[in-house]
Amino acid sequence: MKKSVLFVMNNLNCGGAEKALISLLETMDYASYEVDLFLLKHEGLFLNKIPEQVHLLEEPAEYKYFDMPIKQALVACLRKGRLDVVLSRLRAGYIFKSEKNKARSEQMVWKYISKSLKSINKQYDIAVGYLEKNPIYFCVDHVTANKKLGFIHNDYDKLGMDHILDMQYFDKLDHLVTVSEECGNVLKNRFPLYKHKVRVMYNIVSPAAIHKLSLEEVNMKDEEIKLVSVGRLNRQKGFELAVETCKELVQSGYKVKWYIIGEGEERAMLERLIKVNSLQGIFNLLGIKENPYPYIKEADIYVQPSRFEGKSIAIDEAKILHKPIVITNFSTAKDQITNNENGLIVGMNAASLSIGIQTLIDNEPLRKHLVFNLSKEQLGTESEIHKLYELFNN
Repeated sequence: MKKSVLFVMNNLNCGGAEKALISLLETMDYASYEVDLFLLKHEGLFLNKIPEQVHLLEEPAEYKYFDMPIKQALVACLRKGRLDVVLSRLRAGYIFKSEKNKARSEQMVWKYISKSLKSINKQYDIAVGYLEKNPIYFCVDHVTANKKLGFIHNDYDKLGMDHILDMQYFDKLDHLVTVSEECGNVLKNRFPLYKHKVRVMYNIVSPAAIHKLSLEEVNMKDEEIKLVSVGRLNRQKGFELAVETCKELVQSGYKVKWYIIGEGEERAMLERLIKVNSLQGIFNLLGIKENPYPYIKEADIYVQPSRFEGKSIAIDEAKILHKPIVITNFSTAKDQITNNENGLIVGMNAASLSIGIQTLIDNEPLRKHLVFNLSKEQLGTESEIHKLYELFNN
């Protein structure tokens, strides 16, 4: 008899965790598992990538009121006669306004969102909150399951969250799953009471699929040196450092073009920086691309200027496509790159990034050394799905 599994996620916007979930769902054994997917919002580039064997549950009608301007939300709730949601939205609005730490604001608001949401009317064998905060919280508060797992996709200590608030939820999980050894160590140190629950499961990436998708033609036949970075346009990814680095490279006489694939709340700020530094046409924000692999394939150098990561899928993808890589020294960097062996790890500032990129531009033997070593690595992680099955069946 098949086991019933529920995955809970915010949405399927273009991000690392969302991509990881789709890869996981594409790898699942549907002869053994009956899978439902619950999204708080039915939106995102990856919605059309959900495997046909997965049953997408109905979107919760009330959640949208917490994800729109307060006046619009209150009018809509009153028209529906939902005074209970009106009160919760007002309380949430006060927290959104008064709590300046965005991560903690999201944590604190959950109790008001939760009061407005209905529980899922089904008993599952396993329920998985596939991301920190709301997906885990929903899994604990509104799902009945014999076993519950929560995924943490980043270095927890860099997320700015209140670990005391999370303890009441982590206490009710059977396992805390994270994506790298260093992320696992962070969780064990931050939550020593639950260290026995912590497990590491790498994101699933398929080299064969990535190489096949990378064959698509894109217009990047520039004579300049092509730099590519992938990630959300937010503070975590450090793209304002990339703009500053690009300026230093240009001022040092290097003819480069830098392409950023991704979208996010910092677009307007980055566009201003590009203009202020006269980098129009040199530093390029391409937005979201459903298939980023041809762009990575065309890169001369892949750059990840992040402040923190869990286990970056984008870096793994650049490794699979055998690109010379420069990354900043965020806490989990060494989980993916060995300095001077399969990439360069540099300081988290524009000067260090610039020196690292210049080193790879100027040093062809080093570039070839890195590419050769990457070509010898076994980078497919499809077998990681068996770690999940073990957690399901223990």
